[in-house]
Amino acid sequence: MEFDVLIVGGGPAGLAAACRLMQLAGEHEQALEVVLLEKGSEVGAHIISGAVIEPRALNELFPDWQTLGAPLHTPVTRDEVYFFNGPGKAARVPNFLVPKTMHNQGNYIVSLGNVCRWLGEQAEALGVQIFPGFAGSQVIFGDDGAVQGVITGDMGIDADGRHKDGFEPGMELRARYTVFAEGCRGHLGKQLISKFALDADSDVQHYGIGLKELWEIDPARHEPGLVVHGAGWPLSESGSSGGFFLYHLENNQAVVGLIIDLNYRNPHLSTFDEFQRLKHHPQIASHLQGGKRIAYGARAITKGGYHALPRMSMPGALLVGCDAGTLDFSKIKGTHTAMKSGMVAAETLFQALRGEDRGAAALSGYDDAFKASWAYQELHRSRNFGAALHKWGPYIGGAYNYVDQNWFGGRLPLTLRDLKPDHESLEPAATSPRLDYPKADNVLSFDKLSSVFLSSTNHEEDQPVHLTLKDQDIPVRHNLANYDAPEQRYCPAGVYEILRDDDGGNPRLQINAQNCVHCKTCDIKDPLQNINWVAPEGGGGPNYPNM
Repeated sequence: MEFDVLIVGGGPAGLAAACRLMQLAGEHEQALEVVLLEKGSEVGAHIISGAVIEPRALNELFPDWQTLGAPLHTPVTRDEVYFFNGPGKAARVPNFLVPKTMHNQGNYIVSLGNVCRWLGEQAEALGVQIFPGFAGSQVIFGDDGAVQGVITGDMGIDADGRHKDGFEPGMELRARYTVFAEGCRGHLGKQLISKFALDADSDVQHYGIGLKELWEIDPARHEPGLVVHGAGWPLSESGSSGGFFLYHLENNQAVVGLIIDLNYRNPHLSTFDEFQRLKHHPQIASHLQGGKRIAYGARAITKGGYHALPRMSMPGALLVGCDAGTLDFSKIKGTHTAMKSGMVAAETLFQALRGEDRGAAALSGYDDAFKASWAYQELHRSRNFGAALHKWGPYIGGAYNYVDQNWFGGRLPLTLRDLKPDHESLEPAATSPRLDYPKADNVLSFDKLSSVFLSSTNHEEDQPVHLTLKDQDIPVRHNLANYDAPEQRYCPAGVYEILRDDDGGNPRLQINAQNCVHCKTCDIKDPLQNINWVAPEGGGGPNYPNM
C-alpha cells in the first residue's frame, strides 16, 4: 500500500502531525493520503502519563478545542510541592521557592489516553486513515538508503515461528515520507538513530520510569484541580533520584505516581516496590484512604532534554516527540512539546509535498524549523535542570534550578552535562545495601500480578517472545554474579524471573512476556544492553482506561 505520509505511533506527536497535515491540505485544496499506525488495540490503549497538560500546542492546533469537546475538564486550581524527609515526615516547599516552570496555573489535569482518543477522532474527521492493532515491525529502506516506509508485523505465528491457522503476513506500507512517533525508546526510532548517527553530536540520552495508579477516592477527600509534586523519600534511602505526583481529576478520581531516574546505582532497588512504599507516606495516604484502586501502568520517560536531542531528520523520514526526546523535564511535561514537534513536522512535510518532491529527501529544514519554534527555545531554557539534580542532588540542584529558572529565566551562562549512560550506573550487588520492602497490605499497597491485571495487559500467548536476548547464556551468569539479576526488580510487571533446578543450581532466565506493559525499561536499564524490546503481535499489550 502506498501513501503520501505514513505516521508510526498514535500518541500526541503523531496525532498532532496527522491533524496538522490534513488541515494544511484542506486549506490549500491539495489531496493527501495520510495513514497512521497504532500498535495498541485502539488509539489511547497504550498511552499513560501523569498528566498535567499545558494547552499551548492544542490552542494552536484546534483553537476551538473546547467547542469540539476535547476532554480537558479539570483546570488546575492549586499546586503543592513537598520534600519527604522520611517515611513519616514532609516539608512543604513555599510556592515562591518552587521553580516557576513547575507552577501549573492555566494547565489542565487530564487522562492523556482520552486526549489521544479525541485527537484520533479529529484526525479521522479530517481524512486520516488510522490502522489500530498494527505494529511497525521493520523499516523499509530504498536502494539509496532512504526510508521508504515500514512493514507491519506478521499475525498468527506461534512461539516456535511456525504459521498458525489464520496466519497473515505483515503489510508493506510505503510512503513518500514516514514520521516516527513511537514514544520513549521507540524500537524503530532507536535503530534509525543508530543507522543515521542522528545522535553523533548529542549527549547520551537519559530516562526515567514512571509508575502510575488511578484511584476512585472518598468524595470528602476529593479536591478537583489539586496538583501535588514532591521528591525525597523513599528514593532518598537508596541514594536514587526522581519524584512523585498526585493529581485530582473529575468524578472523584485521583492519580498517584512515582518517577524513578534510571541512573540509579543500587541493583537491589525494585521500581514497583518503591512505588508501593510511597503510598504509605501519610501525606499520600491521606488522599487515598477509603478509596479504591482502578488501574495500574508504567512507562519509560525520555528525559535527557536539550543536550540529548538527536538530529530529527533523515532521508525519507522524521523523528518526533518522545521518540526524539522532546520532554521538558523542568516542567515535568512533554505533551505540549511533543505535539509542537509533530506540528512543525507536518508543516515541513507539506512544503515538500506541495512541489515535485517524490520523497526520500533529507528534510534537513525540519531541524531548523524546530529550532525556531517555542518548543526548542523552552527546552534550551531548561537545558541544565536535570543535570543539576543528577550532579548536586535535590537540595543544591534544586536551589540552582530555582535561581536559574526564577531569577534568570534559564539563561545562566553555565552548561551542565550528564554523559554517563543509565545502563552503566549500577554498582556491584555485593557492595550495595540490601533494600527490604514490606509486604503489600492490599489496602494502599499491592502485589505485582494483581497490578498487571489492572492494566488489562493481554498478549496472544502462543507467539514469538518480543523481549529478545542477543546472548542467551552469558547475561544470566554476568547479571547474577555482578548485580543479582536486576531485571527481576527494574521491570515493574514481573516479566523476568531467575529459575533454578531443584538443587539450586543451573540458573536460567524465564521471560514472562505476557505480563509486559511495554514500558521499555528493560531495553534501557539492562547493564549489558542485551535485552532488545521488539513489537509483539499487533494489538497486544496494555489496554489503559482513563490513563
